[in-house]
Amino acid sequence: MRPVVSIALALFCATLHPAAAAERPVVVELFTSQSCSSCPPAEALIGRLAHEGGDVLPLAFHVTYWNHLNWRDPYALTEATARQDAYAARLGGPSYTPQAVIDGTVGLVGSDEVALRAAIAHARAAGPGIPVVLIREGDRLITRVGPGGGAAQVLLVGFDPSHTTQVLRGENAGRTLEQANVVRAIHDLGRWSGGAATFAAARPKGDTAAVLLQAADGRILGAARLDPDGARREALR
Repeated sequence: MRPVVSIALALFCATLHPAAAAERPVVVELFTSQSCSSCPPAEALIGRLAHEGGDVLPLAFHVTYWNHLNWRDPYALTEATARQDAYAARLGGPSYTPQAVIDGTVGLVGSDEVALRAAIAHARAAGPGIPVVLIREGDRLITRVGPGGGAAQVLLVGFDPSHTTQVLRGENAGRTLEQANVVRAIHDLGRWSGGAATFAAARPKGDTAAVLLQAADGRILGAARLDPDGARREALR
């Protein structure tokens, strides 16, 4: 990293909450559906990761392509299906459930805990990346991105920390599903081009939110989450 960038990064980091600045969330995206009988174990794993907290940001994207059966997932989003299709094009292979994508670069079966945790450890070892901060100011969310190399889209994700659903029909008929970090909305805030930048947006649908800094090749360069009570939580990637 060039000295001028190092100085700018140090100044940016100095504005972060000291305890939170050490966090480096590895983003785990699960593509799932309430109509998929293979998905509950993967959703349980996402729940464990969410409860463990720390430097992992798990997000459950409910896809739409199971909705042709006789149970419609109330949290299915066309944006989730499109996002998984984009990963399939980058990583090769078809879209399927449950699929987990780690930091936008590795896809695997979402219920394979050993492989998933190994991928998280590998991503964690990649070291710091672009500093990102997500805070609430009134009824708006403010994203601040620090300086660094490259370019990326800034994505605001609204999600609910937990849901309990009794499934009445389909492959999971009769089951009560406990689901964590259910994504309710995805919004593109604009393009980050390497310099320090600020993005403002209305709060998305969902009880809380996270922001992802994603490069054109799918890599997650930075991420931050907002606590449900509105307390600021920042993260360095």
